[in-house]
Amino acid sequence: MQISEAQREMRVHYAGAFYGQLVSGILWLVSAALGTWVTPRAAIATVVIGGMFIFPATTLLLRLTGPRPPLSADNSLATLGLHVALVLPLSMLVLYPITLFRLTLFYPALMILVGAHYLPFVFLYGMRMFWALAALLVAGGVSIAVYARHAHFTAGAWFTAATLLLFASIGRFIDAREFARTTADPR
Repeated sequence: MQISEAQREMRVHYAGAFYGQLVSGILWLVSAALGTWVTPRAAIATVVIGGMFIFPATTLLLRLTGPRPPLSADNSLATLGLHVALVLPLSMLVLYPITLFRLTLFYPALMILVGAHYLPFVFLYGMRMFWALAALLVAGGVSIAVYARHAHFTAGAWFTAATLLLFASIGRFIDAREFARTTADPR
């Protein structure tokens, strides 16, 4: 199987990453709200624990929305997707000492980790939009950490939620176009 074919299968099967971005965006939105109106501890627990359920929730939404073309047995990118998914939880261990140093660095540091986590998605899905998503999250995290030191604790969470939901919409648009082509001409 050619790489471009495997990427196309990934895009079509996972709806252009729409549901993953949607679930992630909603999770960050809930975390931002909890951090603004409840406590930082509730916000952090929500985004960290909730993050473990992004892929299962994405899979559930994909199943609930109807059948999608399956991944071929010879599509090795599915394995890459699993490895990419494991990178973020393991790298999140660095958040503990960062948060002990300064609580307001939690979201900017997580933004940088999540942004870096999206870089392999460029290859996994063959979608250049992930370059922009990664760049926005990393640059946003660095900017908030360095230049907005006195911003509210949740400034990065609100920014990330909005960015993820915007990119979910972009992914949905790409998916609708690709899915229409795939179902019309299943090559």
